[in-house]
Amino acid sequence: MGLVLGLAAATLAMDTTTPTDARSADVGPPAAGGGRAAPATFYGRAFDTCQAPPVDTMRRWLASDYGAVGVYFGGRGRACAKQKHLSREWLSKVDDLGWRVLPVYVGSQSPCVVAKNKQHVRIGSDPWKQGTQEGADAVERAGDMGIRPESPLYLDMEAYRYKQRDCAKDTLSFVRAWNREVRSHDYVPGFYSSANSGVTHMDQARRDGVRDLPSVMWFARWHTDPDLNGEPALGRDAWQPNSRIHQYAGNVTERHGGRTVTIDRNLVDAPVATLG
Repeated sequence: MGLVLGLAAATLAMDTTTPTDARSADVGPPAAGGGRAAPATFYGRAFDTCQAPPVDTMRRWLASDYGAVGVYFGGRGRACAKQKHLSREWLSKVDDLGWRVLPVYVGSQSPCVVAKNKQHVRIGSDPWKQGTQEGADAVERAGDMGIRPESPLYLDMEAYRYKQRDCAKDTLSFVRAWNREVRSHDYVPGFYSSANSGVTHMDQARRDGVRDLPSVMWFARWHTDPDLNGEPALGRDAWQPNSRIHQYAGNVTERHGGRTVTIDRNLVDAPVATLG
């Protein structure tokens, strides 16, 4: 996933325009009732890795402290676009083993994305339309994988130079459109990014009253202790309760049950997929 940049503080460029009938910011998981079920949530350790491991590795990793796994199920920006093992059957089998799943969609990236290997998939000239289209793609792919509505879909937006006004505006427009489309199909939109870029940007948008923001915040701040509630980029009461994931280490190698995998480490208190 993303890079963690140096601490920044600035007034951010915000796209506060909203098409007719836009939904509210919806910061936090949907409440039960009102015709919409609350998503299943998980508290504990999770890992994510570029290539979904074989089922046998997932079985052996039951010996670890991890209880959930992040999988890259779609998006044109995936580093591991050709998943050797990930399928509807794979998800069913790991679910039967007791694993909880965090579905990650790596779509188009910010026009001012930092990583050179993501610059070929930058957002184009119509970010709202593109975000809507990619949100629909995420929903379709999730359904094909047996990821049911009320599940979260996490949009991966790698670190970007959010203090560039026009770039920030286009990125926010894309994210909001993606969120709105995902919500319209009764999935829960989550957002992954660097704490000091995309996450700071989203929290400023929240404080400015911008609509159609993510319901769950997955923030990357490496080389720190796992901490869901002390993240300085987030307002204390924002994305609470059961709406945060802290990615606190990345590109580390672990071995469990005789199988070695390079992973990112996460602490989770957030929605997980319902499969079937």
